[in-house]
Amino acid sequence: MNDRITPAFLARIPKTDLHVHLDGSLRIPTLIELAKEAKVDLPSYEESGLREIVFKENYKDLPEYLAGFAYTCAVMQTPENVERVAYEIAIDNLEENVRYLEVRFGPQLHIREGFTMREVLLAVHRGLNRAKREHNVKAEVQSGADLPFEYGIIVCALRWFNAHMSSYYHDLFHVMKYARPKTVFATASLELARASVALRDREGLPIVGFDLAGAESGNPAVDHEEAFQYAHRNFIKKTVHAGEAYGPESIFQALTDCHANRIGHGTFLFAAERIVSPDVKDREAYVEQLVNYIASQRISVEINLTSNLQTLPEIEDVASHPLRLMMEHGLSASICTDNRLVSNTTVTRELALACEHLPIDRKRLRNLIVAGFKGSFFPGSYTEKRHYVRQAINFYESLEREMLDA
Repeated sequence: MNDRITPAFLARIPKTDLHVHLDGSLRIPTLIELAKEAKVDLPSYEESGLREIVFKENYKDLPEYLAGFAYTCAVMQTPENVERVAYEIAIDNLEENVRYLEVRFGPQLHIREGFTMREVLLAVHRGLNRAKREHNVKAEVQSGADLPFEYGIIVCALRWFNAHMSSYYHDLFHVMKYARPKTVFATASLELARASVALRDREGLPIVGFDLAGAESGNPAVDHEEAFQYAHRNFIKKTVHAGEAYGPESIFQALTDCHANRIGHGTFLFAAERIVSPDVKDREAYVEQLVNYIASQRISVEINLTSNLQTLPEIEDVASHPLRLMMEHGLSASICTDNRLVSNTTVTRELALACEHLPIDRKRLRNLIVAGFKGSFFPGSYTEKRHYVRQAINFYESLEREMLDA
């Protein structure tokens, strides 16, 4: 680690997490407890056993990485359980001084009879809001000695799903049994976009973003264009998992067809060799123009170091992660966790990895932290967001003077 950036400083500074999946971030004791109550079979009912069998340090491939979601989603099928998981993820973030959090998840994975889209999203909101109230009434927050906690909810559409993944998807496939699968996928995305706008506008839920997740190869984002157009027309910001397992063209499509304001992962942004379109004659020029466009438009990239190392064998170590190139090209990049449970990580740990293995000095660290606050889909007005960002910067700089300049 840079000798002027200490672990204590990384722990104290105000942080954000703009890319964290709710169903990938449960506490293991909570998962075990809820599984017993709901009679969900786990391969082990001991934390050590689950760490050995399911939630590992290293995974052989993406399917193994994703296997744990079958267990976490299975216990998140009631309002009480979803609310508890949301509350605990907020508390866990608050304990490591994350002060702005955007939790993302697929509501349609939890819908069943008696548990509607509205109730799923309300349960998440209640859990997060409970943690917010508890933190923001503290004397240090009221006095300005600490930052208030703020959050937003990002809803995830899926590029691909099957009828076994939830009751909602099962029923949708049944109703649309004569439709092509890609039409079913697009219908689910559009229904999610419409419901999100309605719940934001009618009930004031802080639904700040619309996301697209899932396997990129063979499942292009353009299939979900209508849903993203609907979100775009109704002023919901967009983020797309893109360039995680596919090349620069996937990122380009996220920007042009989905109006993405941020890019999730963007790992293969610089991988010109992954361009497959015969229409691209000069691959290096294509990448250069794409990178410059993202940088100049201040389109933030949500960086997930540990999960990339666990799922992408092409990324051999942190030192070879494209975050280095992103910083060199002046991109707006923020450090995120992706999945706190599945990747066994925290925002502080991700920052420490970056500082230990990449050329990050104090200026670059400050840029990474501020990019998280500036790139957020803050649920308030632009004026309120500017005020909050300024508070965060002031707090960061005061800690810098106290801990690094002393």
